[in-house]
Amino acid sequence: MKLNTKEFEERMNKAVLSFEHELATVRAGRANPAVLDKVTVDYYGSPTAINGVASISMPDARTMTISPWDSSLLKGIEKAILASDLGIVPQNDGKVIRLSFPAPTEERRRELTKQVQKQAEEAKVAIRNIRRDANDKCKDMKKKAEMTEDEQKASEKSVQELTDKYIKKIDSIASDKEKEIMTV
Repeated sequence: MKLNTKEFEERMNKAVLSFEHELATVRAGRANPAVLDKVTVDYYGSPTAINGVASISMPDARTMTISPWDSSLLKGIEKAILASDLGIVPQNDGKVIRLSFPAPTEERRRELTKQVQKQAEEAKVAIRNIRRDANDKCKDMKKKAEMTEDEQKASEKSVQELTDKYIKKIDSIASDKEKEIMTV
């Protein structure tokens, strides 16, 4: 009986999706609402994501406006953005908060590229851990005589092919993000 790789493929796909979500929070000079995903504001005693209490729009590529549904949140949102590590100073006009994203300096671009490479390596480690889990399951099934040695080798080979496929996907996504950072 060959190992069912579907479960492991789903886990690898989730690791890639998680990596893509993490990359969306990397500020590459363009306005992107995902940079606010990790910023929370105190909303009636509970920390709430900004997109849960306000509408976010982008009038142009380098500007983002945040319009809270409750105007009493303006100061709280402003403080939350200042306290975050976005490195952007919000401008509050009493109705909306504007965020202007400056073009990154060459030094900042290198830092962002290193950050992308670090996140890519973490995603690859997650993929490799899933491969290890699959191979451990193969060995366990072989030990319990649920599969032959040939089936074990075939299963491990298909797991390795899956691993290679998803690592290439991560490399491709990271490369695209690095190009985006360098061309902004």
